[in-house]
Order: sequence, then structure tokens, then C-alpha cells
Amino acid sequence: MASVHIPCPRLGFACPYNGSKTRNIARLRTHVYSKQPKIIAEATNVPVVRRSANYPPSTWSYDYLQSLTNNYVGKKYEITWHRLKEKVRTMISEDTVVENLLATLELFDDLQRLGISYHFKDEINNVLKMIYICYYEAHDKWNTMDLSLKALGFRLLRQHGYHIPQVLKDIKDETGNFKAYVREDVVGMLNLYEASFLAVEDENILDEAREFTSKCLKEMLDIKNIVNQSMSMLISHALELPLMWRIKRFEAMWFIEAYKRKSDMRAVLLELAQLDFNIVQGIHQEDLKYSSRWWEGLCWNKKLSFARDRLVESFMWAVGANHEPSYDVLRINVTKSIYLVNVIDDVYDVYGTLDELEQFTEVVRRWDINAAEGVPDYMKICFLGFHNTINEMAYNTMTNQDSFVLPYAELERGDVPKSIQCYMHETGATEDEARAYVKSLIKEAWKKINKERLSVKSPSLQMFLECASNIGRMGQFTYDRGDIFGAPDDLYKSHETALLFEPKS
Repeated sequence: MASVHIPCPRLGFACPYNGSKTRNIARLRTHVYSKQPKIIAEATNVPVVRRSANYPPSTWSYDYLQSLTNNYVGKKYEITWHRLKEKVRTMISEDTVVENLLATLELFDDLQRLGISYHFKDEINNVLKMIYICYYEAHDKWNTMDLSLKALGFRLLRQHGYHIPQVLKDIKDETGNFKAYVREDVVGMLNLYEASFLAVEDENILDEAREFTSKCLKEMLDIKNIVNQSMSMLISHALELPLMWRIKRFEAMWFIEAYKRKSDMRAVLLELAQLDFNIVQGIHQEDLKYSSRWWEGLCWNKKLSFARDRLVESFMWAVGANHEPSYDVLRINVTKSIYLVNVIDDVYDVYGTLDELEQFTEVVRRWDINAAEGVPDYMKICFLGFHNTINEMAYNTMTNQDSFVLPYAELERGDVPKSIQCYMHETGATEDEARAYVKSLIKEAWKKINKERLSVKSPSLQMFLECASNIGRMGQFTYDRGDIFGAPDDLYKSHETALLFEPKS
């Protein structure tokens, strides 16, 4: 699979750069700039047989994307938006912690899931710091907390970088079994289940808690032992995919509807969440319209018609990476990168001959437009579009953020067999066994990511790690049911529509 690697958090990140701005020019790859002999394809009369993947055309036309309008603009909505934010801000204070710690943590959890916590980052961080010092830093205070308070506090504090150790040991008895009260507390079990996905390596109690709570919650759903329909819906949602593995914007899209059914729903939170979703959707539509103008100008959808024409799907990945309004440059750059990579992937996997691909790989390695003279016309178009777009992104990053990222941008190529097929071939396992094994690898990978999150303190690196993690989440969402990127199914299209085109009401 082809991939562009730009391992530098400067392509659209708003955080200031704190490192040295000097660069060792000698480290740059000299082949990028040195004169190289031209690559000449030998003439041949043998007709070239081209393959076709028969990808369906894009659902979204250029004219449709350019026609998008958002009604949630103007002074009226802006005033309401700010008024609601200030109302919610008054609900976040250190005084509320003293009155009801669990209610404060549940408020923070709701703000996150509704997709509006980014408005209150400083307030939430300040209160969580006080909560950690007063309640969680001293382990003896855990003995006075109920299961929900322990598990929810553990999850939220770990999410925000607090390295709380495995302090859930008292949920097991002397024989190593989970205590009876754990099974009896449905909300506590759900919180414990979600908390278990914040585990790092060698935290066996959390692994056991995940297996235990998952089994118990599934049994409760199967025998319809949960009277509260809202709780039943939350449990089904969690068992399908834990919060830690979900994309924030997608979760907000779902949770706004689920929140309406909660008995303890707060009208001001719901009103802000819906209005914020619609306003941000309008910002995303402007990002998408800008990206579609770039896409139309590139002409790849017409000149390279054999490839996947997936601009909106590429933009979905960008929204998944970071949906916050201030990261528009990041979204546009991620959209371009993913669109480019997938088309180039089809050049290799579908259309190009072996000789052509060897020539094309060398042209990309040199990063020299003169070297492209000898490749077929469709490859000239592909390389020039790729070359110009990446150079423009690097130029804008240099002028806006004083960071030269071009030496870190490269195209790596190689056929990557599907992991499930490899495992089946190597071990003789069935497909179900192979899928279970790959899922276990995913869990272990998330433990490594969780550990990195706890070790990173720089705000810019934290944001970079979060965006990188979100790309992984998007990968799992997109490919869990097959190649949904190449041939979007009805579920994926419904997500596109709800995320980008339909406002909340």
C-alpha cells in the first residue's frame, strides 16, 4: 500500500513550535535537488493490457459540494452560541467538586461525548487537577468511593495525562474473583468496562475487568435484564466499540441523540451541543468546498479515471483527525494527502505495468520533474499533481510556521498482504480465529498508545499524538467491514450525510 509519511506536526497544527528553527542543510537528501539523468521508457509495439478495479463513481459531485450552504451563520446564532457557552462555563467550578464529585465527573464525560468539551479545556483541566490532588493521589481515599466514582475518575484522569496506577484492586476478593457488588452495579460495570481500555501493558487487573464486565453486560442484554432503555442503548453502544476507540465527532453525532433520552439530561448542554454541531458542520462544509476546488483543478478524477475518486471520504478522515474549528489547515492538508495516496495506490495496484511502476518509483525518489519526461502521460499527470501539492503544502508550512518539512515527506511503496490472510496462511487458523488474533493485537497496540499519551507533556506533541491516534481510529472504522473506502456501503454513506450535510435539530 502506498503511503505518504510526514512525521512532523507542522502541517496545520496551531500549537507554537518551541524547538530550534535552524536546520542542518547537509542532512537534506541530496538526490532531491541534484541533476539526474532522465528516465526514458523504451518504445514498444506490444499493446498494454490494463486492469480495472471497477470502483463505483463518487456519490458527491463537484457542483453539489460547491452548492452546500449552512443556515447556522450570522449574529443571531453567534450570540446564542456564546451565551450557552457561558452558561455551561458556570457549571464547571471547583465548588461543584466539593458538593458532588461524581456529578462533576459525569458532567465532564457528557461534555466530551457531546463534542463540546473543547470550549472548556482550561476549566476542565483545572478542576481535574484539583480532583486528582484531593481524591485520587492519596490511594487510601479510594476505599470510600463507589465503583462508578473509581472507574469514571480513573478513565477521565488517564485521558488527561494523569498516571494513576492500577488502584482497582479492591474490586476482587481474597480468592481472586470479582466481588458480588460489582455485578450488581450496572452503571459501575459500564464505567469499569470503559476504564479498562485505558490500560497500559502489564495491567492484568484491567484486562480481567474488561473480560468480566464485557461478559456480564452481554448477559444482561441477552436476558433483557436492564429495564432502563437509555442504559440498555448505552451498553449496546459500548460493547460494539469502546469510547477510547471511537472518533470524537462520530461519537458526538450519536450521543446527542442518545442524550435526549437520558432522565438526567440537561437542556442547556443539549442546546449547546446541537448548535455547536451545526456551526462546526458549516465550517467543515467550507473546508470541503475549498478542498473540492483543489480536487477539481487537479483533474485526476477525469485524467486518472481508473482510480478511486474519493474526495469526501478523504475529508471524512480529516474530520476524524481533528474536527475543532481552528484546525482547518490540518483538515485540508490531511484531505489532500489521503486523496493523493489512494490514487497513487491504484496506480500501483490496478493500472501500472511493472516497468512503468519501476520508472515511476525512481521519479518519485528523485523528486525531480525533469526525470518524469520518459514516463507515460498518465504518470506525468500523477507525479506533477503529487509533486506540486506536496511542495505547496511544504511551502505554506515554511512561510506560516517556520518549519521545513519537505525532507520528511516521502512515498513508500510495497504490497502489504492483509494481516488476517497472512495469519491464516502461516498458522492454518480459520478466519474467525485470525480475526480474534488480530483484535488482540489491536488491544495491545492501544496499550502502547495509552502509555505514550501518559508520557507526553508538550501541548503540541499531545495534539499530534491525538491526531495520529484518530487516524488509527478512522482506519478501524473504515476497514472493519472491508474496503469501505473503495466502495462505501450504506452505513458509511449515512455517516457522511449525517456528519457533513445534515444539521442537528
